[in-house]
Amino acid sequence: MIGTSGYSIRDLVDIMARLRGENGCPWDKAQTPETLKPFLLEEAYEVMDAIDSGDPKELSEELGDLLLQIVFLSRIGEEKGEFKFDDVVNIICEKMIRRHPHIFGEKRLESAEEVLKHWEEIKKEEKEVKSYAETMDKIPESFPALMRAYKVQEKAARVGFDWENVDGALEKVYEELNELKEVYKGDDRGKIMEEIGDLFFAMVNVARFLGVNPELALREATNKFIRRFKYVEETSSKMGKKLQEMTLEDMDRLWDEGKIQEKKL
Repeated sequence: MIGTSGYSIRDLVDIMARLRGENGCPWDKAQTPETLKPFLLEEAYEVMDAIDSGDPKELSEELGDLLLQIVFLSRIGEEKGEFKFDDVVNIICEKMIRRHPHIFGEKRLESAEEVLKHWEEIKKEEKEVKSYAETMDKIPESFPALMRAYKVQEKAARVGFDWENVDGALEKVYEELNELKEVYKGDDRGKIMEEIGDLFFAMVNVARFLGVNPELALREATNKFIRRFKYVEETSSKMGKKLQEMTLEDMDRLWDEGKIQEKKL
């Protein structure tokens, strides 16, 4: 066990009630769902970083910070007479039981794919959605664009609107790249933006076929770029040169050195 204190979720709910109470904290009392949105997003990303770190203590702390945001929003809902934290817990418990009839009922589902397909059908019934296009519309636009594209493609694939294999998805990438090549030197910025978007969308399809989360893949690629750029900058500094004084060829050479060093680790 990581922690040994005797606090419970009910204690956290009571603490938040006191912070928002008459003699509570001025900052906490001033918050609204709108002002808490950036904190909620920030805490979710910090949980992701903690997962990547592999540090259970850090993860437990960040999960607590995320839970605080849920309790905070629930308290505001209670003050408005809209819902309580207990309602949040009841709703998710009922939903999990309802969407797992193969565990809590008599339904037989053998594979993960069957479970996902049935989950989608239950969601459609719950939300009274009449078409698959409607389920796509309901994917929040506030999602990161790569994640939203992935989820849209997943929903299309579940009804058979998909490539037969990854080769077809890859060919689409080349097709979109060629279409971008046809317009990128022109003045039609809207068309250039459209073709770049199509290229990204096609790449997400390839990632999906290969079982790769595109959001995480791009995140790792960005981190890799930062690591290698750091090597270029630090090495050039040891040589007594500023980056601005180096040629692109010099920086490329150091970049390649950094790649080699990274592979040795």
